[in-house]
Amino acid sequence: MTDLPSTKTATHDLKRHLPDLPLVIWMVLLTLALGFAGGMGADDVIAKINTGFGRALGEFALILLPSFTLAAALSQRNVGSAAAGRTAALASPLAGGGMICPDTAYAALSPAAGRLKLDVAFGSYAGFKLLYPAGPLIVATGLGMTGAAGAEPVTLLICGVLLTLPVWAAGVIWGRFARVDSHAGSKRPADAAAGTLLITFAPFLLMTGLLIAGGIIGSTGWGLVDFLLLPKGALTAAAVLALLQTPSGARRGCLDSAVRRTGSLLLVIGAASALGAAFTGLVTLDGLVPRGSGMLTLVALFALTVLFKLAQGSSMATFAAIAPVAAPIVMTSGVNGIAAVFAICLGSFIAILPNDSFYWLVRRDALETEQSEARVIRILTGGAVVQALVGMAVLLAALAIWP
Repeated sequence: MTDLPSTKTATHDLKRHLPDLPLVIWMVLLTLALGFAGGMGADDVIAKINTGFGRALGEFALILLPSFTLAAALSQRNVGSAAAGRTAALASPLAGGGMICPDTAYAALSPAAGRLKLDVAFGSYAGFKLLYPAGPLIVATGLGMTGAAGAEPVTLLICGVLLTLPVWAAGVIWGRFARVDSHAGSKRPADAAAGTLLITFAPFLLMTGLLIAGGIIGSTGWGLVDFLLLPKGALTAAAVLALLQTPSGARRGCLDSAVRRTGSLLLVIGAASALGAAFTGLVTLDGLVPRGSGMLTLVALFALTVLFKLAQGSSMATFAAIAPVAAPIVMTSGVNGIAAVFAICLGSFIAILPNDSFYWLVRRDALETEQSEARVIRILTGGAVVQALVGMAVLLAALAIWP
């Protein structure tokens, strides 16, 4: 025990002397270091970086631009609901998945949640991570699985729903036991005009209708129609409708916000893809992850995603960064692709910490009466960890029963 202070001091000194660099800079530097350490020439290293930045960035742009436009447009609306807090809690996973943003889903539903704000928080978080077209679509795109056999939107949607139910329940139960006070001082906001919530969620109803129509109709041979019936086209249509519902003076601001957020994430995606290309050029992944080691591969993907999430904080940035790095492992291991997608999604649950914007949103609303920051971290991080472990247990059990 006497060595503990010196150990802490040494760790602090090490962190103090390390450069304080953004994750994307670290990935670019590590890509260069791996390339040159592996004996590559300058042209080969640059080619690896070009390959990384060219990988699926267009697809990500078509997902992220409408997603962030949708989130920005919804943030302009002050949603109040006549429904009870229980209804808001029940809607939270759908909102998290449909809005492709747990922050926006929570902000939209919390005014109606009353004493169930923590339920809404964990529900929004679970829906964003596990429900199509949020986390599963983003990760599947990063893994190069969109359109692949067995990774159809309907399959991702069904698997996501089946995982969301126990994961969401685990978060709600944790919240009830971790926080025993009852928000007795919370005041319920005045009811909004009838139909306000329906109007707000109209973009998601449109998106759902287009996706269902696409699954039923299939290809029509008309380029624009076929695009709108695909997930990226349905997202774009939903974003356009959300913009039309936004006051004209705020529309440009929504688009500027979407461009800024998309641009920064595309840079992270490109750097992560380049790092993955350089890494696979030096390491034989068949030796690291032998074929037939499905369970171990899923656990490894889960753990790798946890490391990215702890370092990055942002869930969206974690999805963007981990998928290109994990893609070669998934391809060479022979692991079930759908299971790999959800192992990554579950790893991104850990954890809700102060480097995550969602932490501060929930902390300043649902947990505003908590005086101890350590207690807030225990409530939010503990709930996210429980959700992740329950989900991973269900995933591994399902894979053992139906390989």
